[in-house]
Amino acid sequence: MAFLSEVRGHHSELSWFLQRWASLALPLTLWAHSLLSVLRLTGSEPLTILPLTLETEAAAQAHYKACDRLKLERKQRRMCRRDPGVAETLVEAVSMSALECQYQFRFERWNCTLEGRYRASLLKRGFKETAFLYAISSAGLTHALAKACSAGRMERCTCDEAPDLENREAWQWGGCGDNLKYSSKFVKEFLGRRSSKDLRARVDFHNNLVGVKVIKAGVETTCKCHGVSGSCTVRTCWRQLAPFHEVGKHLKHKYETALKVGSTTNEATGEAGAISPPRGRASGSGGGDPLPRTPELVHLDDSPSFCLAGRFSPGTAGRRCHREKNCESICCGRGHNTQSRVVTRPCQCQVRWCCYVECRQCTQREEVYTCKG
Repeated sequence: MAFLSEVRGHHSELSWFLQRWASLALPLTLWAHSLLSVLRLTGSEPLTILPLTLETEAAAQAHYKACDRLKLERKQRRMCRRDPGVAETLVEAVSMSALECQYQFRFERWNCTLEGRYRASLLKRGFKETAFLYAISSAGLTHALAKACSAGRMERCTCDEAPDLENREAWQWGGCGDNLKYSSKFVKEFLGRRSSKDLRARVDFHNNLVGVKVIKAGVETTCKCHGVSGSCTVRTCWRQLAPFHEVGKHLKHKYETALKVGSTTNEATGEAGAISPPRGRASGSGGGDPLPRTPELVHLDDSPSFCLAGRFSPGTAGRRCHREKNCESICCGRGHNTQSRVVTRPCQCQVRWCCYVECRQCTQREEVYTCKG
């Protein structure tokens, strides 16, 4: 009897549902018919008329606005708009490059100060520091784009899928390699070579390519073994970029060994002509480009001392230095001040279960050295 009553209960619920649906079916049918009559859909309409595309259009508008907010040239803005992931990657690359520049020059007179007018003034001149800025910027964009492709943040690229390794019999190409092929091609087109007659543009483009080449030189093949008991009968391999700190270190070395190239100048007009080859290097045969074919940074002008405040840096007055390392160099012979202070820092930290770190507070006296004005 209990079973029959349960069946009757379900039957009554089902009957109610069918009656309810029948009462709604006619209005729904009329609504759909009226909608179709208004839209007159034939199956060949663009998707933009469908409500589902409203979010896509809003996202596209946001992406266009993000590209417009960046200070880009017309061609660069067009390339930025092609892929929703480009604007975010550009911002990431600029930030990463600036931080790496500041890290590499933290002990130098010029500590990569790019605020305000200093950056604009530097980029107008052909100093070694300018050469480094162009190289680290192109390297940062190449690195960030390759990583964005492999992370799935770009629509026009994905993982590196073009293995050209030797002795691949026991290798299985897999994983998700950083797509350096796409990123280097994008960067070369994005930065673009200007007129070959423009002396400064040729130097800047050369230094841009140095940054890309340093990224390429640091590509490593990472493999993971597969097999019984770790026998590594099959290895899954993929390409991976070197950490950006390594790239920055390599470019800093190239900055220290940068080559100065000159130009033949018409004294009557003051206009620059062809680039003369760097000292100790012959110009290319057949009247080719005399810039070095090797990936070396080149510059046109001698750098200022950066000791005093001026157009290119705020100077070194008040800069913190390390007495045994660089105070004499950074302070430009003016001497340094010594200040003693007491600081409290966490110390003797231990991990406790679960899940926090417990530290003691240790007080110590330290000396701070700053350059005299």
